[in-house]
Amino acid sequence: MKVGIAALVAGVVGSISVLCFLTAFGTDYWLLASENCAADEHMQPETSTSGLVNNTENQTVKVANNLSEIRFHHEGFFWRCWFTEDVSHDSIWNFLFTNQPPSKYCVHGYLFPLPISFGPVPHPSYDAAAVFRGFWTAFIVLAVTASLVGGFLLVCAVPFVSAKLYKLGGGFLITAGGLFTVLIALFVLWKELVADMTKYILLERSLICPDSEVYVQYGWSFMFAAAGIPLVLLSGLLFYFIGRHIQRNK
Repeated sequence: MKVGIAALVAGVVGSISVLCFLTAFGTDYWLLASENCAADEHMQPETSTSGLVNNTENQTVKVANNLSEIRFHHEGFFWRCWFTEDVSHDSIWNFLFTNQPPSKYCVHGYLFPLPISFGPVPHPSYDAAAVFRGFWTAFIVLAVTASLVGGFLLVCAVPFVSAKLYKLGGGFLITAGGLFTVLIALFVLWKELVADMTKYILLERSLICPDSEVYVQYGWSFMFAAAGIPLVLLSGLLFYFIGRHIQRNK
């Protein structure tokens, strides 16, 4: 009876943790940022001397027209997206999915902060950060896979009361918790120490708005992943010890 209650608690906790990990993996809100340069990143100064004055004036007018707008960025494993809003609507709630405008632009984000097509390749500011992001990408895929495999093994273990499957499933959940701990640590190091976030967010638009201010914060996806770590570790330990208890009593 006690084993059944422990297994039920572990199953509920484990299900919640796996849902947290799937939400973190499937949503693109690990990094949130806003900056006060809403100018087009494709606007570049012309090299011809005859048109230099006119081009400079045109860029000044375009930038001035965008001073009343703020550009918001969010990104995760799959996508990196940005959209603009009126300055009067500057709020963290703009990052809610239901509050974002339909004119949002997205690019694939698997290996950010590697430079994308309109930036210089390779960009010297992104070399170290690209290594961190590459490891982060690998860890999140492995962690999600481990949590799903562990959940599948435990579903198979329940009807057969298999000690080996309980222990193996618990081990996979503990492994998933460890992997998510590592990727959370990598993400914090990448954000806080490795990447120059101002250059990373603005890319070459910093040539147009050299005095732009960028505000970067952790997003909902990051929080879901962090919340799932203690839950999956608790669930994994419970299932592992349930398996040992069943094995001893056979």
